[in-house]
Amino acid sequence: MKKSDFNYTLPAHLIAQQPLPNRTASRLLCLHKHTGNLTDKQFADFIDLVNPGDVLVFNDTKVIPARLFGQKNTGGKVEILIERILDQQTAIAHVRASKAPKAGGMITLDQDYRCRVLGREDDLFKLQFDGEQSLLSILDTIGHIPLPPYITRADEVADLTRYQTVFAEQAGAVAAPTAGLHFDQALMDALTAKGVTKAFVTLHVGSGTFQPVRVENLNDHLMHKEYFDVSAATVATINGVRAKGGRIIAIGTTALRALESAAESGQLQAGSGDTDLFITPGYEFKSVDALLTNFHLPESTLLMLISAFAGYEPVKQAYQHAIAEAYRFFSYGDAMFIGE
Repeated sequence: MKKSDFNYTLPAHLIAQQPLPNRTASRLLCLHKHTGNLTDKQFADFIDLVNPGDVLVFNDTKVIPARLFGQKNTGGKVEILIERILDQQTAIAHVRASKAPKAGGMITLDQDYRCRVLGREDDLFKLQFDGEQSLLSILDTIGHIPLPPYITRADEVADLTRYQTVFAEQAGAVAAPTAGLHFDQALMDALTAKGVTKAFVTLHVGSGTFQPVRVENLNDHLMHKEYFDVSAATVATINGVRAKGGRIIAIGTTALRALESAAESGQLQAGSGDTDLFITPGYEFKSVDALLTNFHLPESTLLMLISAFAGYEPVKQAYQHAIAEAYRFFSYGDAMFIGE
């Protein structure tokens, strides 16, 4: 298939710019994985779609306040988006400036924090932050939540909590695992009370998740890398549920990618590291029976992934239906459940 096969036209007013007041107040489009049938529901109905004995696999990554503002010694303004923290003082980052900073150059940030440009790594820059304070602590002090590029407003105080899942634990993402944003603690507790098992994986979502594929031939696409971790405890939980006939339900494409990355040998195994797994139609899934996901950008790798999971034509029809019914799209938007 080609990149253009995954294009669609989305009216701009359907791109959610703000979260709803309540996490569970979103709508939920249900796509039957085998028949292609569509049903309009509310996200509050999600608990009725899962059964005692199923396991929900969540991505427990935590979004860091990865956007920084500053200026070069020459006075030129700089915007930094941390892509990955390497150690206590060093990171790889996107740097936007009228002229790219040179190796050895200093950047002065808010509250007089400073960082030095160590060099370039392809399109990214390696930065070292001054002082004994850890980089995560600096980000917590002066960083901004890195809202996606299609949210056209500036970040607000409310985004510190709303662009974060209630189960976020492992700091390192620069974008939220958005399917998880629909869950509040009351729903998490209700799922436990129903007898639904929970398991957690980590995949630190990078900014590459927002990038459209730039080559028409999908075989030529170079997938961005993201760090993942699937623990032995999670593998044991999933295997136990499957042995008893329960379903494995991934909460979000990032949880699904982590599981599939850990199952590339054909069998789910504990592991961690970088994954550049690129899933397109024709891929054979090894670890997941159902998927909860938000709506994804045209020509994006995530739209290709869900088309692989549910079928190209059913997903295309589902998106046409969602647009016609004025569903809210993308990070702060509504959700879709793909299952039986």
